[in-house]
Amino acid sequence: MILTQPIGIFDSGVGGLSVAKEIRQLLPLEDILYYADSAYCPYGDKDPAIIRQRERVITEFLLQQGAKMIVVACNTASSAGLEELRELCNLPIIGMEPGVKPAIAATRNGKIGVLATSVTIAGDRFASLVKRYAENNVVINQPCPGLVELIEQGKLNDPKTREILQGFLSPMLEQGVDTVVLGCTHYPFLRPLIEEMAGPDVMVIDTGLAVAHQVTRILDEHNLAVTEGTAGRDLFFTSGSEALVAKVIRDLWLRDNIVVKSIPLHPEK
Repeated sequence: MILTQPIGIFDSGVGGLSVAKEIRQLLPLEDILYYADSAYCPYGDKDPAIIRQRERVITEFLLQQGAKMIVVACNTASSAGLEELRELCNLPIIGMEPGVKPAIAATRNGKIGVLATSVTIAGDRFASLVKRYAENNVVINQPCPGLVELIEQGKLNDPKTREILQGFLSPMLEQGVDTVVLGCTHYPFLRPLIEEMAGPDVMVIDTGLAVAHQVTRILDEHNLAVTEGTAGRDLFFTSGSEALVAKVIRDLWLRDNIVVKSIPLHPEK
């Protein structure tokens, strides 16, 4: 039997596409259903209770579309409500966490910097991550307000983006970090700019590929993987403007023939 249930993926906006692209690369036969919660983006400056509410209504929508797995392709949402989703759902739920562990393994001088949202940095999941793996290494956390909004507008190499990113990177570079962790799924789209600013001696780490490998493992373990058939479909939904979100998704997904449908998903009563 050829399975056709999609992999459901969501993020506060288009950032989770950095993870979805890795999943698509590894799993070309799978259908992917992506929801960008653009009307509520960014999550990084919102109360965690609001983020959890959005996670519940989006997950319910993805389940209604037949999703066989949910990928919370957002570090902030994973920090705020991943455990709750796992308690509510009886299917695989995969989340994100900043790549502190691989960064600790990679650093040469014991100094790593983490670019992330305020909610992620303040969360218990991140604190536990640092406590488990940092050991005697120095971890410099840098919240990045305003950066997600620029990426949502497709301004990946805009002067304003360069200015604000430089303001976040400079302090940690001045403190000598040799490894920078991209702790938000939006930030890999700025990787070329970050690598340019940080220089060749600084390693940049994100976890999109690792999550895609985890998706592959879990699908195999649960006998949910599509093993034959035609190329999988990519379906995109948003709570925001179809026209605006579609333009950015096309640029980031590198395909012109995609359709984005706006489905607002109102908060729970």
